[in-house]
Order: sequence, then C-alpha cells, then structure tokens
Amino acid sequence: MSEKPFLYVVVCAAGVAADVSKLITCAQERDWEVGVIATPVAMHGFFDAAAVETQTGRPIRSAWRAPGDPRPFPAPDAVVVAPATFNTVNKWAAAIADTLALGTLCEAVGLRVPIAVLPCVAGALAAHPAYRDSLTRLRGMGVRFGDPYAGEAEADGARPEFGWERALELLERE
Repeated sequence: MSEKPFLYVVVCAAGVAADVSKLITCAQERDWEVGVIATPVAMHGFFDAAAVETQTGRPIRSAWRAPGDPRPFPAPDAVVVAPATFNTVNKWAAAIADTLALGTLCEAVGLRVPIAVLPCVAGALAAHPAYRDSLTRLRGMGVRFGDPYAGEAEADGARPEFGWERALELLERE
C-alpha cells in the first residue's frame, strides 16, 4: 500500500492567509497529506493556527527544530507558497534562509521538489525592480508562479477571490 504524497504549505503574513484552510481542503481532496510551515510573522494572528493543526492533524512549524529532535514532517513531494509576500519572494531569491520557511524553500529548490507560488503583493511593491528580478530568478530555478494578487478592493468595495486551488493546478503541470 502506497502512502499519500506529502505537501508542504508555506504560509506568509498576508491578510488572505486567514483562508489557508481552503488550500488545505483542496489538497486533501486531491489525496495529499499536508503539513504547514508558517513565517514567524504569519503566526501572529494571520490565520487560525489551532484550526489548521486540527485540519492537518499536524503541528504548524515556524521555528527550527533542535539538534536530535525528530523531523515532524516527511520530506515533501511538493511545496506550495501561499500567500507569498514581497519579503519572502525577495529573500528566497537571494538565498537568505533566516527562517524555517525560507530555509525550507531554499532547500526545496536544491532538491528539485516541485514548487508552486501564489504571490500576494501590492501593486507598488510588485513594480519594484528587485521583485521583478526575484521572480525571474526563481522562475529560472523551475518555480511555478500563479497570477499576482494585490488584494485591492474593486469599485464596489469587494475584494477579488484568492485562487487557492490554482497552486495545485500549477503542481499538476507536467
């Protein structure tokens, strides 16, 4: 009997992170086991950590484990970064691994694990030359990006839906 593939979901500090359970549900419906790694800032109220732990059946990781501690997750078969912030994308492209989330992303590239990213970056930040360079660099490493999401309110005040399922579609691409 084969085990289900394991998906790391890296969650960054953006308002839409409150709905990360939608991504987890989509992944579980597609027969993935899911483990969540959050940036340290994302752990400060950007999503319901207790609900996510209940949904995945696993603790959320946001800090390095101590030497000798067992690995709480198996090696990933794929990684999704959603929402991916300006800060995370730029630090990752520069190979700055100063958090567990960034270290995991840098390592996943080196291991050639499929990675899908759903950026959540305001238009002014997305226009920054360093950000555009970071996208180019990460794409050159094989990282797959969904359409940008700025989350800005539309004329009627509503915000567009964040396309959580798009991350899984990006991973299915051959």
